[in-house]
Amino acid sequence: MRIIDIRAARIGRSPVIRVLTDEGLDGLAEIEHSKPYVTQTLGLYRELLVGQDPTQVERCMMRIRRLGGFKPWGAVVSAIEIALWDIAARSLDVPVHRLLGGKTRDRIRVYNGGIRVPLNNHTPEDYAASMQHMVDSPEGFSLFKEGVGLHGFMAPHVPDFMYNDLRTGPLHPNRGPLTPGAISHVVDCVAAMKDVLGPNRRLALDMGPGWTVPDAISTLNRLEPFDLAWAEDVLTGDFVPWVDAPRYRELTQATRVPTHTGEQIYLRHGFRELIETNAVRVIGPDPGDVGGLAELKWIAEYADLYGVQIAPHGVSNGLLGLAALIQVSATLPDNLIAFEYPTAMDPWWYDIVQGLPDPIVRDGFVTVGDGPGLGVELDREAASRHLEPGAENFFDWPTDKELR
Repeated sequence: MRIIDIRAARIGRSPVIRVLTDEGLDGLAEIEHSKPYVTQTLGLYRELLVGQDPTQVERCMMRIRRLGGFKPWGAVVSAIEIALWDIAARSLDVPVHRLLGGKTRDRIRVYNGGIRVPLNNHTPEDYAASMQHMVDSPEGFSLFKEGVGLHGFMAPHVPDFMYNDLRTGPLHPNRGPLTPGAISHVVDCVAAMKDVLGPNRRLALDMGPGWTVPDAISTLNRLEPFDLAWAEDVLTGDFVPWVDAPRYRELTQATRVPTHTGEQIYLRHGFRELIETNAVRVIGPDPGDVGGLAELKWIAEYADLYGVQIAPHGVSNGLLGLAALIQVSATLPDNLIAFEYPTAMDPWWYDIVQGLPDPIVRDGFVTVGDGPGLGVELDREAASRHLEPGAENFFDWPTDKELR
């Protein structure tokens, strides 16, 4: 079997990678909807992989793995890796998790970061109302994540939040010292959310990046009574292309609140110091950014040796990304807490993907299936109606003339 083409197209708002082979098998993988521009780099990887055996996943990845980077620039490499596993498993009529070592669990806890309603404002009452919506969702989640501080939109909507002037724009642009009022506001919002959750549900906080170490220590110490699952990306993280392990270790040693980072990191190398120095208590690699499924599994196993827990990221990875998270999370060691539950950007995705459990989440867990490949099938005729302009041939197979 040989790779004959690699294609990319947006189906609705979701970028999808398709790897085609000369035996009529193909593999699919999804990229976060917020990163459609990364597919412009696809030609580089196509040139290196056409003609290779897709079932030799590691040999293929050795040709392209060095040509990626921290979020968002490892997304295409990661998606290709996932699509290769899809092909390799389908060629043997087994699920991907069998090729990654087999299941260690039959169901996986997921945490909610995506099923939410927009905040009307940014008062404690607004955060409590948002949390009540999550609690009332039929999935029965036991673990919830909410953005506070410098992650999301709290800072620009709360007066006198920072000593520095606020920057505007997406992707968490602010960094620097917070005012005492801002820190108290974060604590008050967390208290309001925990009042809704009660003692048997846990809250995780997406907090940065961009905090100073003194502010982070002060704030997390004040948050210790709330039994938080973790405080995520406080110092560095989302869309920050470096790892500040020494500063994280200083923070981790100064608080009982578990610290967490990792969604932006590409490859195991970026996790080594975090893990070996116990700089954080929890890591959150995203299979769509870290280099793929096998890379995430290696990192999880290495972290387990050092007592570091894992909660894989993935809220924007879509339904194909959900399928990939199920496959790899089924194989992880006992340091797995939960993975972040992805939802579809366009509601009709739920009609064109078959093979997921129904309902997908029950009592806060997803069940691991045994379908071949990623365990899902895409209704290609229906999906074709949502292809972006100019990508009408995405699901076609090349003709003999095109292959010559």
